[in-house]
Amino acid sequence: MVTPAPPGTQTLARGLAVVRAVADGATDLRTLVERTGLGRSTAHRLVQLLVRESYLRSGRDGYTLGPTLIELGFQALHGNPLPVVARPVLEELSAQLSDTVHLAVRDGASVLYLDKLPGSRGAEMRSRIGHRMPLTRTGVGMALLLDSPHEWPERYRADAPVAADRVRPEDLEGFLTRMREYAASGVAMDLEDNEPGIRCVAVPVRDAAGAIAGAISVAATRPYMPAARMRGLAGVVGRAAQRISAGLGHRAG
Repeated sequence: MVTPAPPGTQTLARGLAVVRAVADGATDLRTLVERTGLGRSTAHRLVQLLVRESYLRSGRDGYTLGPTLIELGFQALHGNPLPVVARPVLEELSAQLSDTVHLAVRDGASVLYLDKLPGSRGAEMRSRIGHRMPLTRTGVGMALLLDSPHEWPERYRADAPVAADRVRPEDLEGFLTRMREYAASGVAMDLEDNEPGIRCVAVPVRDAAGAIAGAISVAATRPYMPAARMRGLAGVVGRAAQRISAGLGHRAG
């Protein structure tokens, strides 16, 4: 169920819907109207304003996100201490392992990638900075959920590729068993849950209060990430996460 916009904010909500539609791939007015449900004239007026203020661009390829959003995005990113504190540690981890390294946070029901250092071997992964993915289908997402066992069943059903009422009980129980093991060890593992052939080891990052503030992961294609290496990487990634946590003020008990 969509929550209605508060009174007096409908125009703002419509403008934000247009920006979101462009971010999701709408490049022309017709598609914008279809995606947002706005009238053609309303959508056109909003696009004109958003282009004038540089929130959107209008060019040969249609509408795209504009430089104002890029500027605000970088300000938001650097206003969060986590990416700043994590970056040197991620760079060391990337240089040491030659695999893809991620930093992510939870954004509602999704994983939001804040940083990515691509590996120097294997296939390129579809993750990217600013990209969102389901929590229970990614290593970093599962790491972000380690302190929230009450959410595990609901999130698994919501993220499943089938309707929630068609999720098999044995699949759910298998996921819950994995999550209990991950919570006990403090390390989550993506066993090709998100992309075929891609595996990763992920560990949460904690803030000064001990709460999970984000997660980091090391990912590679299956030939470079056999089960034995994944187990060996748990300590490496865990120590990196501890360093980042310490930079946020966390003190391990």
